[in-house]
Amino acid sequence: MPELPEVEAVRRELEPALRGARIENVLLRRHNLRRPFPADFAARLEGQAVRAVERRGKYLLVRLGSGDTLVMHLGMSGSFRVERASRGSGRGSHGPIGETDAHDHVVFTVSTGAVVTFNDPRRFGVMDVIAAGPIGKHRTFQGMGPEPLSADFDAAALARACAGKRSALKVALLDQRTVAGLGNIYASEALHRAGLSPRRRSSTIATPAGLPREHAVRLASAIKTVLQEAIERKERPYRSGRFRVYEREGEPYRRRGCGGTIRRIFQAGRSTFYCPTCQR
Repeated sequence: MPELPEVEAVRRELEPALRGARIENVLLRRHNLRRPFPADFAARLEGQAVRAVERRGKYLLVRLGSGDTLVMHLGMSGSFRVERASRGSGRGSHGPIGETDAHDHVVFTVSTGAVVTFNDPRRFGVMDVIAAGPIGKHRTFQGMGPEPLSADFDAAALARACAGKRSALKVALLDQRTVAGLGNIYASEALHRAGLSPRRRSSTIATPAGLPREHAVRLASAIKTVLQEAIERKERPYRSGRFRVYEREGEPYRRRGCGGTIRRIFQAGRSTFYCPTCQR
């Protein structure tokens, strides 16, 4: 499942190709991805100008001149390819430049001459069009936590979300109601940077009144840091070589004076990597 840095990298790739352009043609090569496309999917997009390309959590949001929003999720294997339209490939053409892949399921042709193709071998991606109105009221986004890189997310917000919870801290971080867009990789990395055990009870980072303890301050800062660093490096989250603990099971942790060995445990069906010496 993609995490925030990967989705943000895709947003930054799509923005110059789409923002300010008009969607001229939408080609669906199948009737569904994870879910069927709405019956009027193409009709609501074609002819619309793109006002903005945004991100909410792990979702991409393409704001249209009509007020509607194209909502997209990459799923497990989704990706976009941006190319220039070939000469003579007019409306309704099946071709972005180059050979067509069997997993190219959606093709957007825009007024700038760009062709944006969505490829998804496992077809766990999602595309939908939602009507004009506050995005937070749509069922997809109701209850979603604050954006971790925004001013709305800080130690106080994290403490409020974890106060009174008996679940393990790592499990709480994967709950999108706690913080939007944080996934398995960067939850492990942030907990390590903050020196907190993934097994720690969530409630221990907050006072009984829901105020932040010092642990919450460290963890909120660590979440922002690991995400921002990943975005700035433009890394793909699944490349393990750049991580301190993720996918490093059995390796000695190289911090001076530590002497610990990185372990892997399973929490809520996901692998967690941590150093039991450094993280308490």
